[in-house]
Amino acid sequence: MAAPLVVPGRSVTGSGASGRAAARPYLGIGLKVLSALAFTLMSAGVKVLADRFPTGEIVFFRCFIAIAPLLLWLRWQGSVRDAVRTQNLKGHVLRSIIGACGMFAGFAGLSFLPLSDAVAIGYASPILVVVLAAAVLRERVQAYRWAGVSVGFLGVLITLAPHLEFGGAAGNGATGALFAILAAGCSAAATIQVRKLTGTERTGAIVLYFFLFTSLLGLSTLVLGWKMPGWADLALFVVVGVLGGIGQILLTESYRHGDASL
Repeated sequence: MAAPLVVPGRSVTGSGASGRAAARPYLGIGLKVLSALAFTLMSAGVKVLADRFPTGEIVFFRCFIAIAPLLLWLRWQGSVRDAVRTQNLKGHVLRSIIGACGMFAGFAGLSFLPLSDAVAIGYASPILVVVLAAAVLRERVQAYRWAGVSVGFLGVLITLAPHLEFGGAAGNGATGALFAILAAGCSAAATIQVRKLTGTERTGAIVLYFFLFTSLLGLSTLVLGWKMPGWADLALFVVVGVLGGIGQILLTESYRHGDASL
């Protein structure tokens, strides 16, 4: 069984094993709830920054700063070197590409949409995860989960409806909605890939490779023009990065303890 998330001096997946932990669904659900809180607070910060800074710049700071809390957590757990060894570099690259596309799309969507609508449309992601978990991972999805998927999908459609009108000011809402839907789809696909990676990879490796790869992608947009942040904005970038790092650790660790469709 994997070591608890907060026990220092142990590897992130238990006594040297890098495989998936024994199922502990309630722990997995709790970690997902905490990660959702961290990501929601992060999104509020991104919404403020999105009105003043390019998307690529926000992506860079969000991921690069997030490496700091990740390394602190790994140090607390034990050996940083052992925690980031990988047996599946290609899997990390695929996960990073999908996740980076989702992050760029999600942050771009926040620049066009009210935060409440962007978050609501983002709930399409767990809905799609249930579908993909059944189709790709062959997870058994109970009838009550399918009922929840149906209700959730209806809620997303209701949120989308006012924005699906192109032209003029309404066009900005439609553009934002399309970005948000793309982000939700990428997030769902990344979730499935992370669930696969947890079979052989440690949480630290999954999160670190994603942060490094996405930081490089964000940095590559420097040639398109960035803005110099003031001290207040820089502080907000730090808050966004720390919240994003904590949320990513919690979310990735949650997939060790329950089905992706939970």
